[in-house]
Amino acid sequence: MTININNLNNQSQVHQSKQTQVKQDAAQTANNDAQVKHVARDSVSLTPQAQQLKELQKKTASAPSVDQKKIDELKQAITSGEYKVDAEKLMKNMLTYEFDLLED
Repeated sequence: MTININNLNNQSQVHQSKQTQVKQDAAQTANNDAQVKHVARDSVSLTPQAQQLKELQKKTASAPSVDQKKIDELKQAITSGEYKVDAEKLMKNMLTYEFDLLED
């Protein structure tokens, strides 16, 4: 009975080669999974103009829509007769407003 030693050595090398390939495949799969997790993160950044707009919206939302103090002062002035209307100034403003509407 003859034993071929060359063939035994060759099978050992094939087995080691397969183990190395399996380890490389596992490392590649882990690397791909890490990249997918990294890519899955989304981010958003606002431009300075958008940030300014957001601040303006906050300010207008918190500001009162009517200046009640001014209204009360005008009512008091009208009631007491202190409020005087400048007819010429009123007419000029009305005409300016009308002409502006026509131009648009």
